[in-house]
Amino acid sequence: MSSIRFYNRYTNQIEEEEIYGEAYLRWTYENLIGRLTLNAIVKRSLFSKWYGWRMSRPSSVRLITPFIDKYKLNTGDFEKPVSQFSSFNDFFYRKLKPNARPVCEAKDQLAFPADGRHLAIGSLGAEQSVYAKGQKFDLYQLVADEKLASRFAGGSLLVSRLCPVDYHRFHSPARGRIVDQRMINGSLFSVSPVALVKNLSYLWENKRVLTLIETEKFGYVAFIAIGATCVGSIVMTKGKGEALDRGAELGYFAFGGSCIITLFERDGVRFTEDLLRESGLSRETYSHFGDTAGTAI
Repeated sequence: MSSIRFYNRYTNQIEEEEIYGEAYLRWTYENLIGRLTLNAIVKRSLFSKWYGWRMSRPSSVRLITPFIDKYKLNTGDFEKPVSQFSSFNDFFYRKLKPNARPVCEAKDQLAFPADGRHLAIGSLGAEQSVYAKGQKFDLYQLVADEKLASRFAGGSLLVSRLCPVDYHRFHSPARGRIVDQRMINGSLFSVSPVALVKNLSYLWENKRVLTLIETEKFGYVAFIAIGATCVGSIVMTKGKGEALDRGAELGYFAFGGSCIITLFERDGVRFTEDLLRESGLSRETYSHFGDTAGTAI
């Protein structure tokens, strides 16, 4: 596979992603021996739990400053100084200052749920390439619920992919109330395009937490936090019955690249022009949490 390129909304440029652990990732998903190792070890939760444990040890703090320097992270956005992080994981799921990510304010606007690279499908079931030609979403497998699959059939979908360099807390894209929340067990494959171009089904084979939100402007929204290789855990900080403002924190991922899928009912949302344009080219759009992803129809 060639380099991963995405559209950066803030620079208005097509940029190339610097992939964390690229050599290992490509060996695992593009090499025969690597794929055998994947099925034997990597996809199993024990491997990721072990890696997450390593990143939670006090000795892992030595990795923080080199990581910040290599990926040029803006420490001015961090809620607390770098010297106060107790482990790499503590740094990884860091909080940001309240003004670091302004949330769109108009009542009919939809906010991106996380920092990352985003891909939209305006109509589920429509012919559209997703990461690679011929790959389509299996809605029933994704939500593992026939009634929910029927509710979102013909609706739209937003894939938000978080790289290890990104802020790893995730937030409600709209104002509403959580009416259901459930864990769906599965494997822990990578959700990098390096892996998804080979097999899109990793998105619905992986361990995930589905949160159903009844929103004020967008109908029902299914928010699905998906684990991946080296993700120690998916931690939900809001649960069933809780009210949400747009931009309210829902939870966070421990160490690793991760992914969120947000599902909307038919005629629930109209995505922004740049997001639809780039998604039509099977290219992701980089945007921060809180920025506008679309509007209510």
